[in-house]
Amino acid sequence: MAIFDEDNPNNNKRLSQWAILFSVVVFVLISVDVLGDYRDGIAWAHLLIEVLILLFSLAGIVYFGRLYYLSALSRIHTLKQDLALANQQAQEWRQANHELIAGLAAQIQKQFDAWQLTRAEAEVGMLMLKGLSHQEIADVRNSSERTIRDQARAIYRKSGMAGRSELSAFFLEDLLLPRQESSQ
Repeated sequence: MAIFDEDNPNNNKRLSQWAILFSVVVFVLISVDVLGDYRDGIAWAHLLIEVLILLFSLAGIVYFGRLYYLSALSRIHTLKQDLALANQQAQEWRQANHELIAGLAAQIQKQFDAWQLTRAEAEVGMLMLKGLSHQEIADVRNSSERTIRDQARAIYRKSGMAGRSELSAFFLEDLLLPRQESSQ
């Protein structure tokens, strides 16, 4: 019967953590006992047994620590692979839809012009549509978050939109397929 479950790495992580903790506690307790027994002049045979227990607990720390470390490395490797695949798929999607994306960007800019947004407001609007927070936009534009908030309010006022969600929905609404009426 295997102690570790290959199908559930979270259980393995938790088991390794508990095993490491248990081994450390045993190591500390036995170390204190060995030192006390040594000072009290306890027989060498008894000390030898306790030193063996100490070594076993140290081996447990090393063994389970190594399992935990290798498990973490495996998770990191898997995450890196997943991220690389997602980036590749996103790049392929962008390449396949380059003309659509360029057309959408042009139409968004056309609408911004119709709303008479300033160049700065249009840039902030585009970054908002990309999902950046006000602070992230401020960082990108090297300005204060307050300035970005003021520009966002100007965008909402000029566009007649109530907020970011409504602004995004304005541009996404026609991109999505119409809802199918359920046949009754």
